[in-house]
Amino acid sequence: MDLSIVIVNYKTKDKIKSCLESIKQSDLIDINYEIIVVDNNSGDNLIDLKTQIIDFKLIQSKVNVGMGGGNNLGINEAQGPFVLILNPDIILKPQAIKILYNYIKNNPEVYIVGPKLLNIDLSLQYSCSHFPGFFTPVLRRTFLGRLFPKYLDWFLMKNSSHDIIQEVDWLMGSCLIIRKEGFLGFDDKNFFMYFEDVDVCRRAKKIGKKVIYNPEAEVIHYHARESAKHPWYISIFKDKITQEHIKSWFKYFKKWGWKRK
Repeated sequence: MDLSIVIVNYKTKDKIKSCLESIKQSDLIDINYEIIVVDNNSGDNLIDLKTQIIDFKLIQSKVNVGMGGGNNLGINEAQGPFVLILNPDIILKPQAIKILYNYIKNNPEVYIVGPKLLNIDLSLQYSCSHFPGFFTPVLRRTFLGRLFPKYLDWFLMKNSSHDIIQEVDWLMGSCLIIRKEGFLGFDDKNFFMYFEDVDVCRRAKKIGKKVIYNPEAEVIHYHARESAKHPWYISIFKDKITQEHIKSWFKYFKKWGWKRK
């Protein structure tokens, strides 16, 4: 086995169907791979997709263990030395997996590598960033961000080229290939949802491994920013996803300290 592909599902059957279709259409002729789908007690019936689209191993979690926890269930069952973490709302371009796989396979100092993410209209989606400061989420989600546009541009690396392979602080966890050797899993004790990708990249840096953004691989991400659907002053009281984001925000800085690095 060369590569294990792990997808966590929670009430996203329509999206995961398209994601699996894009795997089926990918150029994987020389790669021996497996697909592991983890259903986070969503109630979705995914069995029929095994015969309709492509075969996969289905793990049924009895409880919703969150994004990091669901990925850990899949990683624990993975047979390949490299694991592709894939969100259900990702559509892969045909060469994307092969490019990412070959890159991490041929660069032993690399721990995590991710592609260029594109919006539905094929415009750039900012997916690699500097590590956040404590007030970064506040600036991104409230009117205060308009007072510090240069900081937010720096955080999202808007002034850097997104067309070159480069080492970065962290990558959005929607599509990542990780090196399984030495991988300790996502911190699902602290992060049910959000910040698990920042945390795992920071742990990679701590042990001297590289996190690489590779725009030669491209994927389309149907990114909805669920925690930003409503104004911040409403979401913090009524939106459970926003509340989970806030919890993870505080837990991240409690774990790593208040400084950016």
